[in-house]
Amino acid sequence: MTALDNITKRVNLHGDPDVAATPRPLLTLEAFFEGNDVVGSIGCNLETTPEPAEFHALLLRIRKMKNVADVRVQVTAFDNPDWPFSDTVWIITSEPPEEVSTWFPEHLMPNDCWWGWVEGQSYEAIEIPPGMEPVACWWD
Repeated sequence: MTALDNITKRVNLHGDPDVAATPRPLLTLEAFFEGNDVVGSIGCNLETTPEPAEFHALLLRIRKMKNVADVRVQVTAFDNPDWPFSDTVWIITSEPPEEVSTWFPEHLMPNDCWWGWVEGQSYEAIEIPPGMEPVACWWD
């Protein structure tokens, strides 16, 4: 199986991700970035669209921080047949959104960071350790 075959199977595990009622896939960094060389699959609205590898390296560093339990990439859409698209990364941490936003260099800075899941949206279940919360990092 190709990387595209693997991610297509994974993203569609709970149904079509382009249907609003489908729980948003929350992929590990490995699942989203392995084989992903599609510029614009993440960070497409930044002033200069970065290579996926640049985001991957940054998010791996963030995941290694002592106050971070996990980093997940939300699949927002799969309307490009080459790779799914994400506009949101979830960082499971004990730190507040204002602190989390400082972990990004200016050229990769999210437009907004906030505590907790978006009301009315369902998500795949992931483990959240005691004392930690999901912080959304969103790029418009």
